[in-house]
Amino acid sequence: MKQKKWDIENISDQNGKIVIVTGSSSGIGFEAARVMAIKNAEVIIAVRNPEKGEKALEKIVSEKKDAKVKVMNLDLADLESVKRFTDEFIKKYKNLDILINNAGVMVPPYSKTKDGFELQMGTNHFGHFALTLQLLDILNKTKGSRIVNVSSMAHKYGDINFDDINWENRKYKPMKSYGDSKIANLYFTSELSRKLKEKRTDTKVISAHPGWTATDLQRHNSAADFLNRFFAQKVDMGALPTLYAAVGVDTESGDFFGPSGFMEIKGYPKKVLPNKLSGDENIAKRLWEVSENLTGINYKI
Repeated sequence: MKQKKWDIENISDQNGKIVIVTGSSSGIGFEAARVMAIKNAEVIIAVRNPEKGEKALEKIVSEKKDAKVKVMNLDLADLESVKRFTDEFIKKYKNLDILINNAGVMVPPYSKTKDGFELQMGTNHFGHFALTLQLLDILNKTKGSRIVNVSSMAHKYGDINFDDINWENRKYKPMKSYGDSKIANLYFTSELSRKLKEKRTDTKVISAHPGWTATDLQRHNSAADFLNRFFAQKVDMGALPTLYAAVGVDTESGDFFGPSGFMEIKGYPKKVLPNKLSGDENIAKRLWEVSENLTGINYKI
């Protein structure tokens, strides 16, 4: 990365671009949507709660009256909702320049999605897997398009148990499950990147993590919520790696971006290295196959 302190001032005019940001009614997703709208992109706030989405839209419009922002309903914990969203989007739009897979849940009590997946893996990975594959055709037809998968430092705790991916036969460990879902984001990035390179499409797939950023995501973790006041960076900084992945000029498919500070906790964005396990191609390929089988979605790339 050429600039040591890359921020939103480095983002060029995005007029004419169509951007989807999942989970963008608050936190990093909202900040990413806000910045892209300010930079003149047309932004889709894709959220489970339309009321919160409308409030987010109002905030953006209060800052930029001519902002092109739309709220669309998307529940990543429901594959039928994902299908409705993608069908509606494809009917209304001819291109998709940037898909930011940001939405997620973190360390909730054990529960399942509508389709029977453990909530964190189901939302953070399977939902975005289904969303991305059903939008892949329009992405591939859009010159220079990008897919950004928002992971976490918690990927370092991930080690997916394929024999019990939905935690039905083990004592549930919320943080371990969260780590599994976040390393899944990296496996998805690397495997999709490989498949697209084989197809010779110019669509890039890039992952990012926000370091330690104070957001609503930590509402189920009282310790993290308490420590936020001492260690966490603000949302505008936490969103920078995601934004760099979305629009940065010196990026390659498969890259991973995070904060540049101590232990990647905070700081301006830079290219970072995930842990060794996340680079295992065999696990990535196995997760892809499992994801296809469990979601019922196959895309011939």
